[in-house]
Amino acid sequence: MSNFKNELEQEVEFINDLILRYLPDETGLDKKIREAMNYSVNAGGKRVRPMLMLEVYKLCGGDDCQVVYPFMVALECIHSYSLVHDDLPAMDNDEYRRGRKTTHVVYGEDMAILAGDALLNYAFETAVKAFVLEPEDSLTIGNAIRVLGEKAGIYGMLGGQVIDVKETGHAVSKDVLDTIYELKTGALIEAAMMIGAILGGASQEEVKTVERIASLVGLAFQVQDDILDVTSTQEELGKPIHSDEKNEKTTYVTLLGIDDAKKVVEEKSEEAISLLQTLPNENPYLEELLIELIHRKK
Repeated sequence: MSNFKNELEQEVEFINDLILRYLPDETGLDKKIREAMNYSVNAGGKRVRPMLMLEVYKLCGGDDCQVVYPFMVALECIHSYSLVHDDLPAMDNDEYRRGRKTTHVVYGEDMAILAGDALLNYAFETAVKAFVLEPEDSLTIGNAIRVLGEKAGIYGMLGGQVIDVKETGHAVSKDVLDTIYELKTGALIEAAMMIGAILGGASQEEVKTVERIASLVGLAFQVQDDILDVTSTQEELGKPIHSDEKNEKTTYVTLLGIDDAKKVVEEKSEEAISLLQTLPNENPYLEELLIELIHRKK
């Protein structure tokens, strides 16, 4: 196994352990909601967003990782809540996620809705713990929380979800599809990388560059998802395939065909790596990580 693969596995394991340290105890009269929250967050996954946040933090000069840890967990809570709600019968109505039953199938639709709500609140409860860890950096931490809120809310992921739901069931233009992808998928990747840069001490100009890199990565990541929905198997992906077709969703594959969709993935990933190389410092692992995530097979 290559050094990169070893490092990747170790980092995923570290992030999983970190998340466990922050998640709520499954006790009390409301323990059912805590169980549903933990079930959702502990469903595995690639841990892309916290990993990107940590690596960009290191790239931008961050050395005391304690301040970034609460944000890594917070972002994964937000991502998990979005998946819980996305899988609901009123949305995509998916019964499997990451190779196991979705939250609403296991805990019921009512508890899944509440678990999603709870995870969003818990994300900010977790993020603000950074103030206690680094009280002298309160302005920087406040800026990071602002980015987290904006990218998760109506100007980011949630806004993308709204457009996606509204436009499901009929064909949409490439401009509309790009907006959905930029917000629904790209926004949380932007949050991850921007927060890493902000907490790591990057300049405003560098944070803007990182945001652009993340936007390109988000688009390439989502187009690759479109491709895998058509070319992969349920066993490989851990979730139903052809779900876009089932839900009558326009994708890059339906708009451009598989070959041209693959070209988009190549172009956007090359542009992202080129931009990354313009930043003052180097992180070869981050570069390899971006390529791995974009060109993943599952």
